[in-house]
Amino acid sequence: MSYYGGFPKYVPVAERKEKAQKSVEKLKKKNPNISPVIIEGKKIAKTWWGEAWNKNLESYSDYSNRIGRGRSYVRSGAVLDLQISKGNITALVQGSSSKPYKVEINISPLSKKVWETITKECAGKIASLQELIEGKFPKTLTELFTAHGKGLFPTPKEIKLQCSCPDWANMCKHVAAVLYGVGARMDDNPTLFFELRNINIDELISETISKESNTLLEKSKIKSRRVLDEGDISEMFGIEMEIEKKAKTKAVTKTKVKKTKST
Repeated sequence: MSYYGGFPKYVPVAERKEKAQKSVEKLKKKNPNISPVIIEGKKIAKTWWGEAWNKNLESYSDYSNRIGRGRSYVRSGAVLDLQISKGNITALVQGSSSKPYKVEINISPLSKKVWETITKECAGKIASLQELIEGKFPKTLTELFTAHGKGLFPTPKEIKLQCSCPDWANMCKHVAAVLYGVGARMDDNPTLFFELRNINIDELISETISKESNTLLEKSKIKSRRVLDEGDISEMFGIEMEIEKKAKTKAVTKTKVKKTKST
């Protein structure tokens, strides 16, 4: 790396993009399946899931001072390859060295306790899988999903970072670029978020629907019991009234008989 006055020499964005593009072309000859992150436009992520992923990372003090270092890197196409699987992110990032750095990030699966709370709160509030993927759900769910430590998004404690670069920092600019790249990748396929957090998206939908159905069924049973109870009460009062009516009729008859005899 070239230094000027003790600081790394500034490399123009256009030059970095050109270098990254050459690296991608070189890598594709060895592995046609590599998947570079390409940012088009001003925003790194545009969909609800992509934006929420990036905002979650930026909201933690552990990351807020360092994650910004990755923005220019991901914009310049430095993330040459990004692969997302269950609980794991691997990437190749073009840095100052001619050889790309290897980045690996591990994400802990969503805890069972949080999962149960979320599915319970989602009951009756998600109409379809499509609405969930598109982020079209009530504001209450937005707050639920993004709650620190209680939502769907990982906390810094649930994220393990590793990079082959010589930077001593836990979150170097290469790792930061990859994390932003994940947000951008979710624009193309939001379901990657659920795969990353080891969440069965179909199960989430079916669970919320079944919980809503069970709730409605329970309400229906309670209502039925109330109707039955009221019917029983009415029936009971009806019997009592009938007994009283017969008793009064009998008493009136006896009185008439007595009057007739006295006459």
